[in-house]
Amino acid sequence: MSAGFPYRLIATDLDGTLLRSDESISRRTRDALAAATAGGAAHIVVTGRAVPWTRHILDDLGYDGLAVCGQGAQVYDAGTHRLLTSVTLDRQLAGVALAKLEAEVGPLYLAASRDGLDGEVLVGPGYAVTGNLPATPFTDAADLWSAPLNKVYIQHPTLGDDELADVARRVAGGFVTVAMAGAGIVELLPLGLSKATGLSLAARRLGLKAADTIAFGDMPNDIPMFAWAAHGVAMANAHEELRAVADEVTASNEEDGIATVLERLLP
Repeated sequence: MSAGFPYRLIATDLDGTLLRSDESISRRTRDALAAATAGGAAHIVVTGRAVPWTRHILDDLGYDGLAVCGQGAQVYDAGTHRLLTSVTLDRQLAGVALAKLEAEVGPLYLAASRDGLDGEVLVGPGYAVTGNLPATPFTDAADLWSAPLNKVYIQHPTLGDDELADVARRVAGGFVTVAMAGAGIVELLPLGLSKATGLSLAARRLGLKAADTIAFGDMPNDIPMFAWAAHGVAMANAHEELRAVADEVTASNEEDGIATVLERLLP
C-alpha cells in the first residue's frame, strides 16, 4: 500500500459517476483525483462508452493513462491514442440472440458500436440516442452486420430498461452478455464480457490487483466491477441494484461524490 493513499488503483465509471449531467468534471473532483494520483494511486476510467465516444472526455481531462471502454471490450492507452486490446461480438451469436428476443417481445429498435479507434455508432429507425453523441443512421439491417462490432444496443417501444434487460437475459443469456448501462441503454455484449474483465486486464498491465482497487459507479453494468474491486462506492444517484451490492454510498455525481470519498481517504 502507498503511504500517500490507501488504494493503489481508483476505477471510475464516467456517466452518472465522474461526469456531471453536462458531461463536465468539477474542479473539486479533478483536484481530488490529482491528489490521490500524486499520493501513488493510478486512475483508470472504466466506461460503457466505446473509445470514439470517450476520447474527447479523456483529452479534456488531460488523462494519459489506460481507459477501459466499450463495457470492458477495449483497453485504450489515452496518452498514445492506441487501442491495446479489443474484444468483438460474435455477430452470428448476436443475430441468434436478437431473433430469440424479438420472437419473445416483438420488433426492437437497434443500434451498434463498430470496433476500432474510430468505430462508428450505427443507429437504426426508432432508436433514441441519449445525449448529442455522433451517430450514423442506417436503414438496411445488413449494414449493421457488415463490419466487426463491440456491442449491439436494444430498445423496445413499450418495455422499460430493467424489464427489457431481464427478458434479454432470460431468453438470450446463453449467447450474449446483457448489460443495463443507463437510461435507454441496454446492450448485448460478447458472452462473458464485463467491466471487470477489461479492468483486470488494464490493472495487470500496471502490476495492480483487485485488492488494490477502489471502484466508483452508478449502474447495474458496474456490478461486476464492484465484485472484482476491494471496495465499491455507489453514487447517491445509483440504480438500486448497484446500491444493494456497494460497500458504501457517496454523494451524487452532481455533488462531487467521488471527491467526497477521495478527500476522506487522503492523508
